Amino acid sequence: MLERMANQFFTWDDFIDKFGQEMACAGEIHQAMVDRGLQEGTLSRFDFAFESDRRANLEQLKAFLLAHYPYSVTGIEQVEEGFELSGVTADLAVTADNLMYWALDMLGRGYEFDARFGDYGAEVESVTPKFAPLDAAQEAFWFDEGLNQYQAGNRSGALISWSHVIAINPRNADAWYSRAIAKNDLRTWKAALRDYDEALRIAPDFWKALVNRGGVKDDNGDYAGAIEDYTRVIDSTQDKSQKAMAYFNRGNSRFNLEEKAAACKDWNAALALGADYARERITQHCRPALKVVPK
Repeated sequence: MLERMANQFFTWDDFIDKFGQEMACAGEIHQAMVDRGLQEGTLSRFDFAFESDRRANLEQLKAFLLAHYPYSVTGIEQVEEGFELSGVTADLAVTADNLMYWALDMLGRGYEFDARFGDYGAEVESVTPKFAPLDAAQEAFWFDEGLNQYQAGNRSGALISWSHVIAINPRNADAWYSRAIAKNDLRTWKAALRDYDEALRIAPDFWKALVNRGGVKDDNGDYAGAIEDYTRVIDSTQDKSQKAMAYFNRGNSRFNLEEKAAACKDWNAALALGADYARERITQHCRPALKVVPK
């Protein structure tokens, strides 16, 4: 999750203001491409640019992009406001959602290096367009590709790969779960919740999805909803690590609701199940430590 930084050129307030604008802009660019004849899902390469007041920021961003994304960087040049980095993506399957999440990914990466994500675009091919292979035999490939891209730090590439899996097999709960993680990383938590909901509709006993969904709810102030998800895990799973995490997280949500005694009981239950990470919370908030036997 993106953290607030002490930027001088592209500040946190700038990022927040630009976030919604970037979502809308991606939709407009996608529609303009459709109006020029784009077929949904066409593989296209986008030119992009970042701006900053310090060349060093863009040099660091360049190194990061080349290390984590399959893109090329065509140069860094001095412009009126400072400096501009330009580059070209690998093939992206162009849909409204894919383009939006890619743009949000680039916006966040720019912020991390105090650079503003700027203009981008792609030509609509007049020749026969190319598409990602989405036959049933490619399901495992695209899921693994999503894992590889996510581990490499390419959040939008991972998200697009898992969307390919869902297009092939809408009942792949792991793909919905994984895409939810990527969406939450890109600060679209409501969309992430919808993906977790779908994963759980397909696989009601998907405990990791329940724990993660509870975490997203807690992060966004829905403590009661988070507690409901954690309690469901605690009451149902025999997986010791998942139960411990659910107790710990439920304790955090209860603490956020100022239910300190109940929070301490949950943290102690997590500790009794081997969650040593609960010890700090107990030491800080629960002297003397409570002795609780977990369910």
